[in-house]
Amino acid sequence: MTKEDYDRITNAIIGCAIEVHRELGPGLLESVYEECLFYELRQKGIRVERQKRFNVPYKDQLLNKGFVIDLLVEDRVIVELKSVDYVLPVHEVQLVTYLKLASKKLGLLINFNVPLLTEGVKRKINGTL
Repeated sequence: MTKEDYDRITNAIIGCAIEVHRELGPGLLESVYEECLFYELRQKGIRVERQKRFNVPYKDQLLNKGFVIDLLVEDRVIVELKSVDYVLPVHEVQLVTYLKLASKKLGLLINFNVPLLTEGVKRKINGTL
């Protein structure tokens, strides 16, 4: 997958997130934004999975106690959603850790609790694209 492919996917995700934010505004629960963003992405014909579970690789085994990501788009981009006053460093670290453990290259952290959605988007890369 090329950098342009990743850009195309992330632009579509951000565009759909802007549409959700334009329609609903800030102040709702994360789960509401997740449901709406899932709907918007599917309406655009984009392959997306919700509440995707991953087992944790630890040494020579996969642990049953895993982690759950909010959205996995096109089996390539992890999307973690927040609806918080401030995105904390721990939120960004969580996304980076998910990228590493899931062996994915790109993730978006989207906070819907902002006046302008583009202010709430952070892009994280695992390695190089």
